[in-house]
Amino acid sequence: MAIDPLRPLVRQATVGPFQENCYLIADAEAGRGVLVDPGAEGARLLRLVRDAGVELEAIWLTHAHLDHVGGIAEIRRAHPTLPIHLHPADAPVYAYAERAAMAYGIPFEQPPAFDHELVEGQELTIGRHRFRVMHVPGHAPGQCAFVGDAIAFVGDHIFQGSIGRTDLPLSDPVAMQRSLERAARELVPALMLHPGHGPSTTMEQELRTNPFLTGMARVAGASR
Repeated sequence: MAIDPLRPLVRQATVGPFQENCYLIADAEAGRGVLVDPGAEGARLLRLVRDAGVELEAIWLTHAHLDHVGGIAEIRRAHPTLPIHLHPADAPVYAYAERAAMAYGIPFEQPPAFDHELVEGQELTIGRHRFRVMHVPGHAPGQCAFVGDAIAFVGDHIFQGSIGRTDLPLSDPVAMQRSLERAARELVPALMLHPGHGPSTTMEQELRTNPFLTGMARVAGASR
């Protein structure tokens, strides 16, 4: 299949016991790429990068739950200066990841400290491709989406037909409801959504069929 230079190259790997979706986003012509949410199986994700023939230049985290950060330590050993980007509101979640894994009995290596704080409205670039940081708290206090012209990486904010949990420590049902209402207003229907779990979808499909975006359902615990 020919590479479209106007669109980023996207490769997905579903990793770990929670079947979390990690994404490689790359500018194939520039030979540069980033990993979004390397949740487990760091060696496998490094092979994904090598097979794409790009140089890894950053890790972007939509949020810091253990299933989204478990591959970072192994990746950083291979790339010691690789910067990690995370919204600061998720710093407590990031720091707690190893203890959270212990509660599940899952082998886990605590990732090193993150390097850069994501900010609402910030522009991130991969070669010629640009993504806007959209802070959408609720599932986690620092949950962000990375929104490009045609695609968005939405973590555990919106799934196909559903949404991320709001019954976890530091989750906030009220914030989730507001973030979903904002997404419904601001994300264009043609946008392809790549979530942290499950299949990809489009904003158009979710606006038609996802009860939390159509208004048929509200987040449990969110006041009217």
